[in-house]
Amino acid sequence: MTEYELLIIVTKYFEEKIFDNHKLNVLKNHTKLKSYKINPILVKYLSKVLENDFTPIGIAKALYLPRVLGTSINTSFGTQIQKMFVELKLAEGSLIKGMDIEFVDKIDNRKKWCQLKSGPNTINSEDVNPLLKKFSTVANLARTNQISLNNTDLILGVLYGSREELSQHYRKIDERHPVIVGVDFWYRITGFPNFYNKLVIALDEMILSLDTMEFFEKGYTELAVEIKASELFNFE
Repeated sequence: MTEYELLIIVTKYFEEKIFDNHKLNVLKNHTKLKSYKINPILVKYLSKVLENDFTPIGIAKALYLPRVLGTSINTSFGTQIQKMFVELKLAEGSLIKGMDIEFVDKIDNRKKWCQLKSGPNTINSEDVNPLLKKFSTVANLARTNQISLNNTDLILGVLYGSREELSQHYRKIDERHPVIVGVDFWYRITGFPNFYNKLVIALDEMILSLDTMEFFEKGYTELAVEIKASELFNFE
């Protein structure tokens, strides 16, 4: 597969599996009033902030907007990319507990056992020791099974960002096992040195072409209809 062909496939995957799925899930799960636990005082204030008035549309936007922009898409992002790597045969799902994928590094041609993370600031201090423990467990298992494995074969792959942006928590892990980030990671898994940068450009173009306003308006408008009919609020 050429770099251009892979770019098209990956860009389409982002559109259909991540962005389109996000829109469908939000419309399915967050356009009903029963899906919210409402603080009636705060939600009135937020309506005023958004619409300069206390209205069904204002209440709906105050409830719906955090769900649209919430953590669910960030949480699913890494999982979807992991699935993509396996489906496109760029990697295999790891059978070893604690590792996400296994792949042959296109730079040094050695097999890598990889834990995936989304970005350069997505772990906390309390995540460091458990991650190191997972790597140690894999290393010990490899020695027991007489598998040739170096510390540099156990890696933490960060999907976006740069080395300069890595948090101190990642840097602590990097002292023992490589933290491979952004351009370097995508090079190692695809074999194309500039794939990450080209993918960012392709995704920018695709994202700008997406119709998102209709989805956003459809969601809060449906919710506003329920809010207007609800006994929870009095708009008189």
